Amino acid sequence: MTKRLQNSIAESRYTLPITAFYSILIWLIAGLVSQQWWIQFGCFVVSAWMMMLLNKENMLIRIYSRLVSGFYLFLTCAAVFLFASRSSAIMQMGAAISLYLLWHSYQDKESVGWTFYTFLCLGAGSLVHNQVLYYLPIFWIMMARYIFSLSWRTFFASIIGLVTPYWFCLPYYVFQGEDCFEILSNHLSTLIDIVSFPDYSVINMPKWGFLVFLLLLMVIGSFHFIANSYKDTIRVREIYYSFILIAAYSLLLVLIQPQCYDMVIHVLILVVSPMIAHFFALTQSRFTNILFIATVTVTLLLTGLNLWILL
Repeated sequence: MTKRLQNSIAESRYTLPITAFYSILIWLIAGLVSQQWWIQFGCFVVSAWMMMLLNKENMLIRIYSRLVSGFYLFLTCAAVFLFASRSSAIMQMGAAISLYLLWHSYQDKESVGWTFYTFLCLGAGSLVHNQVLYYLPIFWIMMARYIFSLSWRTFFASIIGLVTPYWFCLPYYVFQGEDCFEILSNHLSTLIDIVSFPDYSVINMPKWGFLVFLLLLMVIGSFHFIANSYKDTIRVREIYYSFILIAAYSLLLVLIQPQCYDMVIHVLILVVSPMIAHFFALTQSRFTNILFIATVTVTLLLTGLNLWILL
């Protein structure tokens, strides 16, 4: 069959270096140096590295392709409006590391170590972005349904890992003479807001546009994978099914609680990138090639629009 543009890019060894250079350029234009976003940029680099390792160690795509991490870089740069948020960047890094670590416990109900470190990262992320705790049920469901690692031992390991960052913060607040229980109560009390009336005014039109774009990519990637999942190994199927679960839950969460938008977008980029990369890397029709070009074009337009608004 004819090798189209999407396949040439998906299989090229230059795809990741080029998208990495492009990402650095976007960060510099957005204000990396002038705004001193070094922590945010560092978290972005670590998250991209985790996506690359997740793809490499689990063979998320049946052929040689760096499109997973390439799409992660590409889509993240389209959400320029999130660059300034330090808490969101740390949260995304914690989520990326957690997803990478969690799959080391695949089919191992005794993997208390990997489970502990996975939830340690989630706990650390929840210190700066307490809405991360909304994802706890999903991680436990993944462990039970897709990773097959949930047992009483790993469950308690997850609890210990989750609260460990809070234990480390306790001596600091005691030393400062502050009321630890009051600080913890105030930190967690905002989670109750999920039952409040959703305030969609916090999401402007560019943000809605980017969310809808990610939703379309998710639908395309999900349906393609479900229809062709029999071609992949069982482990890869479980990974992608867990991505679909996280993406669906994230969309539900942002509809119920629009205040979670920044967190949800970071998580959606993490799980949608592999799905759409799988689609474009393993299809080669004229229609999918046109769709690939359209996707790249829309992403560039969104990046330019959001960059212009930011500046």
